[in-house]
Amino acid sequence: MARPRLLQAMIDAFSLPDLRRRILITFGILVVFRFIAHVPAPGVNPDALQSLFDENALLGMFDMFSGGAMRNFSVAAMGVYPYITATIIMTLMTPVIPKLQALSQEGEAGRNRINLITHWLVIPLAGLAAFGQLALLQREGAVASTEALATIAIILSMIAGTMFLVWLGEQITQYGIGNGISIIIFAGIVAGLPEIIGRGLLAGGQGQMLGLVVFIVIGLATTVLIVIFTEAHRRIPVQYAKSIFRGGRMYRQAGSTHIPLRVNTAGMIPLIFAMALVIFPGIVASYCANPAGAVPTFANAIQNVFSPQTALPLGLVYWVIFFLFVVGFAFFYTKVIFEQQDLPGVLQRQGGFIPGIRPGKQTASYLSGVIGRITWGGALFLGFVAIIPFLARETTSVQVVQLSSFGMLIVVGVVLDTMKQLEAQLAMRRYEGFLK
Repeated sequence: MARPRLLQAMIDAFSLPDLRRRILITFGILVVFRFIAHVPAPGVNPDALQSLFDENALLGMFDMFSGGAMRNFSVAAMGVYPYITATIIMTLMTPVIPKLQALSQEGEAGRNRINLITHWLVIPLAGLAAFGQLALLQREGAVASTEALATIAIILSMIAGTMFLVWLGEQITQYGIGNGISIIIFAGIVAGLPEIIGRGLLAGGQGQMLGLVVFIVIGLATTVLIVIFTEAHRRIPVQYAKSIFRGGRMYRQAGSTHIPLRVNTAGMIPLIFAMALVIFPGIVASYCANPAGAVPTFANAIQNVFSPQTALPLGLVYWVIFFLFVVGFAFFYTKVIFEQQDLPGVLQRQGGFIPGIRPGKQTASYLSGVIGRITWGGALFLGFVAIIPFLARETTSVQVVQLSSFGMLIVVGVVLDTMKQLEAQLAMRRYEGFLK
């Protein structure tokens, strides 16, 4: 249902010069992004790199998010993910550090200052990520070992690639349509779809047609589920009482509205947190593990336990831990967001109240209870989406095609958000035309 609405909104938008310009700017910036994604860093062995990504499913999933930039070891191999990490860190640190909390309450100027700090934080995070990625590829023989000066040049070029993509995303936000950072990630995922389709056709040609059909059904059902939970919310009725002084007398007027509390307030952030923690022990152990064919060590055992590709029953440990971490982080991040929004305080300052609930502590307790109950639905949904790749792999036996819960959440979320923004822009212009 969302797709026809989006297409209709695009068709209507092209009939308006201003919106048409915004859409064309967005497409133009995405073309630049795809060009940057194919500019390789020096010292790459293409055959070894291709073989490494074909054998390592986790690297293949990360490559899908970068739109093939990681497989090419491009200057944009890290995408905008260091910026996402910096944003998450700043979100978590704002209520903890008094100075950041004070900045967040200074309106537009404070938000701009926090945004500037976030951009500066991206640089060291991107540098660490670039060094780790380079060291991993050099250890696997996919990238030739280089001297210190050449290594620094590669890391700096990758940092510059990340910052350039962040700048492109901000240009989309300002001059184009939608959230630019999300659209950059969306474009990277969509760019990898032709390869995924090709692998699916190959699997069908190798006698796995039934499994491929079941795989597609699981993907479509997951998409519907994501749309339902992304849009699901609980409406809390709110009434506002305001006073108007007219003709020497004071009149009281009342209005009613509602607060939409989302079932999945945390979005996909719990998935990012959980995966980072679950794969970290395996990544550390991989540096100490013996190569294939040698006597396995304790590090090899840790690497097998914390790997999404380990066969059952040992492989079940990874997915159970992943599910529990996602559910736990969903509650944690929702609580952080709820406290930052300070809905009870906002209502009290604006003269609003929930019918039957006293302002102040009772309102805070009531809203906290509602958030806690509906978050169970969002947390279990995210946990289920997190283990869908495992369920799809075990029920269909299709190994060559990856079903990414991250990718599906991002694609569905960006499509819905872009559709809403296009419709809002069209409604605003129709309203302006009506007034004229």
